[in-house]
Amino acid sequence: MNKVKLTRFIQKYSLGGLVESVAWKAEDNKLSTRFISDDKTVLGEIQLDNFGVKFSDLGIYTTSQISKYLPVLDEDIELDIQQIEGRATNLTLKSGNAQPEYNLADLAVIPNVPDLKKLPDFDIDINFDGSLIDKFIKGKNALSESDTFTILSQKKELKLVLGYSNVNSNRITFIVDKNFSGDVKPISFSAKYLKEILTANKEATSAVLKVSTQGLAHIQFKIDDFTASYYLVEQQLTA
Repeated sequence: MNKVKLTRFIQKYSLGGLVESVAWKAEDNKLSTRFISDDKTVLGEIQLDNFGVKFSDLGIYTTSQISKYLPVLDEDIELDIQQIEGRATNLTLKSGNAQPEYNLADLAVIPNVPDLKKLPDFDIDINFDGSLIDKFIKGKNALSESDTFTILSQKKELKLVLGYSNVNSNRITFIVDKNFSGDVKPISFSAKYLKEILTANKEATSAVLKVSTQGLAHIQFKIDDFTASYYLVEQQLTA
């Protein structure tokens, strides 16, 4: 397989190193994984089409170690999986004269990702064009201590606020709809995860953040052979 595609696949679920442990699955000419963050505030699914290799679930406990192997590899990589009594135990990444080996984890230690069988209605659509994607990332960097972004309506404007609080605070407000007819009480989600999601899918020129006032947000990207879908769970403000 192509090293660039594997690198992008990893980036889209590891989110800047915030997610480590997942299971990789390859079937029907697709490589996929589902993940959940340690704090249970974000979960998602990444799929790479036209993969061309087939294997059952591989337990990747430390994604960061796989990422460290990639720079020593050439552009074309062959995946070799060793098994003992039907269980995958080792993954060798063969490329040129380099063959890094990775010790696979038992699937029992990989976090279980719940199925989202019944989703709430998404009441709000926020269009992230290239400009807003760039400004949100830069805004989060400017307010590195801010854990959340908040959606709310005020005076017929829908706003996305980094660093929102019930008291005076350093914050950055983005007006995302100047003619909003609804009434949205403040609802907050993880800013660090949304920043990493947007960064990991920086090839996208636009995306739609769908928000449910019942406490869930969803954003999806379709970029060439990749489909990346993420769900953010509401976070309560501490102040």
